[in-house]
Amino acid sequence: MSNKSIIIADSSTVGRLGLNAIINQMQGFDVVGEAEDSSEVLELIAVNSPDIVIIDFLSDGFGIDTVVNIRRNNPKILLLAITPLQSGSTLISALRAGIDSYIKKSCDMPEVIDAIKSTAEGTSFYCGQILEKIRKESIDISDLEVVDFSCEAVGLSRRENEVLSLISEGYTNTKIAKILFISSHTVTTHRKNIMFKLGVKNTAGIVMYAVKSGIVSPNKFLFHSDSH
Repeated sequence: MSNKSIIIADSSTVGRLGLNAIINQMQGFDVVGEAEDSSEVLELIAVNSPDIVIIDFLSDGFGIDTVVNIRRNNPKILLLAITPLQSGSTLISALRAGIDSYIKKSCDMPEVIDAIKSTAEGTSFYCGQILEKIRKESIDISDLEVVDFSCEAVGLSRRENEVLSLISEGYTNTKIAKILFISSHTVTTHRKNIMFKLGVKNTAGIVMYAVKSGIVSPNKFLFHSDSH
């Protein structure tokens, strides 16, 4: 089985060196190019057809439009954003533009490695602080539901959809059990089945699926700064 090819897109020399050092320690991955600006990454993609592009689209020479261009012309390429922590609206814009996974530059090495591996497997990965930033900010995402995220149909049962919706609104297993008149153990089982069917590994993945699918409305828990 051939290694997964990666292009690093970041105007920061230190950023590129750091990612190179991490990826060089990982089996099954090769860095096939480095780009310092938008035009360079598009040229490298055309030549190398990489599996993954790791991009700081907020660094000099890049932008959200870079992500849009990559996604429009290369729908099969997986995009992992690694940027400084930004506003919730910036994170939502990145997801709408086509980012598959998103972590902060200050994340530690194991989390960067997990993000790369998960993205390569086709599983979206979001570090806890990225998700928390989106959850805590009151942002206008009223147009989010009309965006076509091309989500594949997932065969969830009626009960699983109920549990997914409540998870996305921030309820704990115990609270969900009381609302649905089932045991906490049953909720845990449903949660595991949902994660398996969606191909995600944590609650963050469940919530992001709900956001992209329009299951969570703008006035629900996820997008309010008040605690639940």
